[in-house]
Amino acid sequence: MKFRFCAAAALVAPIAFAQPALAAPGDPVKVSPELTIDPIIDARLRYESVDTPTLDADAVTLRIRAGAELKHKSGLSLLVEGEGTLGIVSEYNAFPFVITDSQRRPGFAAVPDPMNVELNRLQLQYKGKAATITVGRQRINLDDQRWVGAVGWRQNEQTYDAARAELKFGKVSFDATYAIDQRTIWGVDGGPRAAFGGNFVFLGAGSKLGPVQVKAFAYMLDYDTAEQVGALATVMADTQTYGLRAAASFKLSPKVTLGLTASYARQSDWQDNPLDYAVDYIAAEGSLSFGNFGVLAGYEGLGGNGTRALQTPMATLHKFNGWADLFLTTPVNGLQDYYGGALIKFPKVKALPGLNAAVTYHRFESDLGGLHYGNEWDASLGFKLGRYTLLAKYADYDAAAFGADSRKIWLQVELAF
Repeated sequence: MKFRFCAAAALVAPIAFAQPALAAPGDPVKVSPELTIDPIIDARLRYESVDTPTLDADAVTLRIRAGAELKHKSGLSLLVEGEGTLGIVSEYNAFPFVITDSQRRPGFAAVPDPMNVELNRLQLQYKGKAATITVGRQRINLDDQRWVGAVGWRQNEQTYDAARAELKFGKVSFDATYAIDQRTIWGVDGGPRAAFGGNFVFLGAGSKLGPVQVKAFAYMLDYDTAEQVGALATVMADTQTYGLRAAASFKLSPKVTLGLTASYARQSDWQDNPLDYAVDYIAAEGSLSFGNFGVLAGYEGLGGNGTRALQTPMATLHKFNGWADLFLTTPVNGLQDYYGGALIKFPKVKALPGLNAAVTYHRFESDLGGLHYGNEWDASLGFKLGRYTLLAKYADYDAAAFGADSRKIWLQVELAF
């Protein structure tokens, strides 16, 4: 593996320690008694290294989002935001699929952060006490982003051309979205994968029952023609998913908190999907925090029948099933992920505010056939310096019956206001 720690550190340091020119970044500027304008700047510099038995990659990328939100005291607002990604060190394959583009470099391992300049968000919103209505190209993160998310880990964000209504009546909330486009992380140069059109409906209704937050959800994905989806037909197929999610937090003592989450869903074919099937999703997690230390253990099962498996093509997939990203597409025999981890914070280290470290272990099995896919260790270390957030991450996947050994390292610094 070609580690470029020195080069990455040299690039990160000027951003991490430079003094911002603005005295109060992110503060809205008053245009009139009824109108304000809020500038948006979000920059991220990242080094990513990939090491596999056959291919390696080294990438240094810089992503900048810039825009503004114009707000009226009536609750109306207009947001415009552009996004650009620059490949500073480009020894990586930005497009790990067949496409005619100079950023497709099959001699390197995949790092899905292509250079890109595009409109990221353009939305009109009304926000009141009981309702928020958003229309246009927007960021959508639902619950834990297992089903619908913005894929915020990648440099190019996933957004949606959609109309969304969020309503709240007392302890009951409703969330309804109709989208016609899924704007993917591949950006404007991603060919047929730059965006997937269709008719997409996301519905949710939730309420707080004592210490438990309960939500019912439904996701109906009707993609456009098979010609557009192409080789992704097994993933981007028309599906309907219905389920329940519950989350609770219990204060066991002044310093000890127990957290519990559980979810169940049933996914089946829908609309033009030629397959007749139904598979289950089951997830459960428990966490215990005491002082500056926390532990967690969980299970996530994505059903598979040997021909078709449960898929979540709009999710923020990097959050789930290991940071090495071996299971972005669920194998046809399904996936069972048994995991556990620990987190520790270091509040007494005043020189590095917010210093924290985490480690997680995953054991991956098939849902059908009793296969042991592999194991993975993930670790992270993060802290803040002024307005800057710095992060180091490591993922080590040890393959058994699925994929190949893979090790990944990330070093990044981020500024957002």
